[in-house]
Amino acid sequence: MNLRLLKQPHLTEKTMRQKEDHNKIVFVVDRKANKVEIRKTVEKQFKVTVLGVHTVSVKGKIKRMGKHSGKRPDWKKAIITLKQGDHIEYFEGA
Repeated sequence: MNLRLLKQPHLTEKTMRQKEDHNKIVFVVDRKANKVEIRKTVEKQFKVTVLGVHTVSVKGKIKRMGKHSGKRPDWKKAIITLKQGDHIEYFEGA
């Protein structure tokens, strides 16, 4: 089990609404990580109970700067459903 699977939290208006309404949090994770590894890592690192993990592979967009074009990197996000009553302090705000 690798604690570097979770790269960073993915904080947007939509993910904050999911946290409030459905107790779901979203992380950017390593592209090679699977659901079982993500579940074990979150439970161990944050001491919470994970009810479900959904993963989404996001393709990088093609972007242009003048006549040059490039591609943003592909990435993977994990939508994690927590047990009712469990929470992670980072997402609670200050």
